[in-house]
Amino acid sequence: MTLNASITVKRGDEFTLEMSIRVEEGKTAALLGPNGAGKSTAVAALAGLLPIDQGRIVLGGRVLDDPDAGVFVPPDERGIGVVFQDYLLFGHLTVSENVAFGLRSQKKGRDAAEVKASAWLERLGLSQLSKSKARDLSGGQAQKVAVARALIIDPGLLLLDEPMAALDATTRVEVRRDLADHLSEFAGPRLLITHDPTEAFLLADEINVIEEGRITQVGSADDIRLRPRTRYVADLAGSNLLTGIASSGAVTVGTHVLQVGDTAIGGSVLATIHPRAISVHRQHPEGSPRNVWKTTIVRIEHFGDRVRVQTGDPLPLAVEVTPAAVDALRLKGDSEIWLSVKATEIGVEPG
Repeated sequence: MTLNASITVKRGDEFTLEMSIRVEEGKTAALLGPNGAGKSTAVAALAGLLPIDQGRIVLGGRVLDDPDAGVFVPPDERGIGVVFQDYLLFGHLTVSENVAFGLRSQKKGRDAAEVKASAWLERLGLSQLSKSKARDLSGGQAQKVAVARALIIDPGLLLLDEPMAALDATTRVEVRRDLADHLSEFAGPRLLITHDPTEAFLLADEINVIEEGRITQVGSADDIRLRPRTRYVADLAGSNLLTGIASSGAVTVGTHVLQVGDTAIGGSVLATIHPRAISVHRQHPEGSPRNVWKTTIVRIEHFGDRVRVQTGDPLPLAVEVTPAAVDALRLKGDSEIWLSVKATEIGVEPG
């Protein structure tokens, strides 16, 4: 089952969403953009909460919205599971009742709904909370319940609208890992709506960047990180995000080993290096920086008062320098350069 949507939605005279997006079965796509870019409008249109003005929404060959053909399938008949930003759980209902709500709204019998809800709660490790009121849950627990409620209806499409925005930083790492597992087990297309590039880079197979109601770039995390096409995307990419294995103060990324300041963390990690934290040299730098390696320039892109230099093997990175540095170092495509970065400039967190 594949989602194909090409839609135009007008919100008054001041904003128009005009976007096309395709999400393949078994794949997670991210719709990534700032506040006001049109993400919430896109969620409402796909879920059937807001009719589109032009275009078509097709899920698994079934037309859900086509104004020209006079087709509009209401939300409860679309077979779309939605995890909203604030979860929208019913505080006065139990966890089990919240999870079963989707089935009950489809006129399923109470007993059958309760049995299936119990199975989902066990699957998500929430069985012990089945009788608890939703208002008493922690943020991480509420997010899991919202995911279970969305998946229990066996949806053709799963929409996740800023699913971790309400979580604190400590909880977010654990919940993000759990969410990745749940997404991998869902066979249909998944669309993650977020303003957080880390979420998009870690959870999505493909990223769709949206700005001012338009898709401005589509690609993998590396496409977005290393080849930004707009100033916003360049800012969005922010840090180089690398997955690796940590051990004894070193992180192995592919064939390259980075020395880091955190010697306690181990196992699978996400390492972050800001492009401006990386120094560029034409010769091996003097002194004793802990991370020094030779590489080649793949691409140079100018963004006003900043220049992003994309480097190649052994560790493809985006490096940010000034136009003056480009001139002084005589940097150009295919130039061989040396890079250095302090161990303390590399952030590490569980991956």
